[in-house]
Amino acid sequence: MIVFPDSSDQTKRWSQIFFFGLARILSIFIIVILLVILYFIISRGISVISWEFLTAAPKESMTQGGIMPAIIGTLYLILYSMLIAFPIGVMAGIYVHEYSKDGPVKRFIKMMTNNLSGIPSIVFGLFGMALFVNYLNFGASILAGSLTLALLSLPLIIRTTEESLKSVDQGFRNGSYALGASKLYTIRKVVLPIAFPNIITGLILSIGRVSGETAPILFTAAAYFLPKLPSSVMEQCMALPYHLYVITTSGTEVAKTRPMAYGTALVLIMIVLVVNLVANLLRNYFASKVKMK
Repeated sequence: MIVFPDSSDQTKRWSQIFFFGLARILSIFIIVILLVILYFIISRGISVISWEFLTAAPKESMTQGGIMPAIIGTLYLILYSMLIAFPIGVMAGIYVHEYSKDGPVKRFIKMMTNNLSGIPSIVFGLFGMALFVNYLNFGASILAGSLTLALLSLPLIIRTTEESLKSVDQGFRNGSYALGASKLYTIRKVVLPIAFPNIITGLILSIGRVSGETAPILFTAAAYFLPKLPSSVMEQCMALPYHLYVITTSGTEVAKTRPMAYGTALVLIMIVLVVNLVANLLRNYFASKVKMK
């Protein structure tokens, strides 16, 4: 006996085909936009990339020379801000999900974390200047800039950690408790190893954000021009995002420095890609350690 599909089944099938097709088209559209941006930057910036450009300091009113001080300063800011933000953010996420009980306090913490992530970065810059530069007397320095960038990335790391812990099946915790393990031991030895690959995702996203921020370091760390590399965290540094802003808007010969601006943007993108690649390798490494057989 032949069974004909009723109209409701056909409607569901066509709806599914429509939304899957729409999702596929939007995904391809996003990839195309990314490729266009990369082509735009690479085609205009690749011509100025040279050994001198990567290893020399700017000279002749930043119309010649290289961007090495800005590269080193950017790496300093990424490294120190992540060293500060990552452990604090992970511990805060653990507290919110594993220790804090459901109630007004937990809801308040979550609400404030979400609100903090929505604050414009320029506000973080003003706060960093008031607290770290002026009140704590760090001055405009790598330390003040790193602390400000760490504050900026904290909400993202906290939320990512919380969601990663939430994805761990409760059965793993119950099994550990049934064997007599304490809560702290269960978190350290059972929950965190499973959640860590996803927590690394928060680190990747945070690196991507802090590496391209200009406003938070504008008042706290970035220098217009420095003839030498910083020798301590209490000194100012050049940074690629601020250097890019300066040579495209504030230079005396903007047209002459435009190729260098594209080259600087290309180097910044490459740094972010390399750092993200390393973080992805770390995530895959930790994921392979907890793969269930």
